[in-house]
Amino acid sequence: MTRSTEIVRVLSDELSRLPPGSRVASEADVGSRFGVGRAAARAALEELERRMLVSRIQGVGTFTRRRVDYLVAPGRAPSWSRTLREAGATPRAVVLACDEVPLPDDVAAALGCEPGTPGFRLVRRSFIDGMPAAWGVEWLTTSLVPELPAALRHEESLDAILRSTARVLPERAWTRASMESAPEEASTGLGCRPGDPAWLIASLARDAVDGRPLLSTERWVRADAVRVVVELGEG
Repeated sequence: MTRSTEIVRVLSDELSRLPPGSRVASEADVGSRFGVGRAAARAALEELERRMLVSRIQGVGTFTRRRVDYLVAPGRAPSWSRTLREAGATPRAVVLACDEVPLPDDVAAALGCEPGTPGFRLVRRSFIDGMPAAWGVEWLTTSLVPELPAALRHEESLDAILRSTARVLPERAWTRASMESAPEEASTGLGCRPGDPAWLIASLARDAVDGRPLLSTERWVRADAVRVVVELGEG
């Protein structure tokens, strides 16, 4: 057993008993504790990160992390916050921008309206258990929720806003999830390095009553924060 492997074994056992968000010792601290050089300490911490036992937040530090299952299944509401709460996590969202702009052609087509239709472009950064987890862009027409910026000051969940304000019942029309390299804009919101693996989840929500499209979403999610679970058919 190499020295780095032994360090990983000891630290992984210790870290498993700490709550999510606990700060992990630095390379210098690990090296001093185990009597190894910087290279061996760095290799041990990188291995813990590779196993998704810890998360490195750019410019902040390294912390313990527990991955949360994000379940995509028929009959489940397309709500990021509700899905995470049901998985036992504590979600929080920060609005970075909520601008009224003409809908781009592709978004307008997905939402079943004319290009240039007035819409909201909502950019949010999401946290799970207090740690950066997701960054994404959501689109909807202004006619659906005219007072969206004001509503977001009182309610984080867009699903809840749509249900209470627009009087609709959102459901998934389709969802696509793939593992990609995080682009620079998304990596800044995620607190990771450009090129780090991340989930790209694109989805369209529709009204369960009349089938009309409601919301188009493209969300980047840290792979060390969320495990995307897709269930098809009946279990």
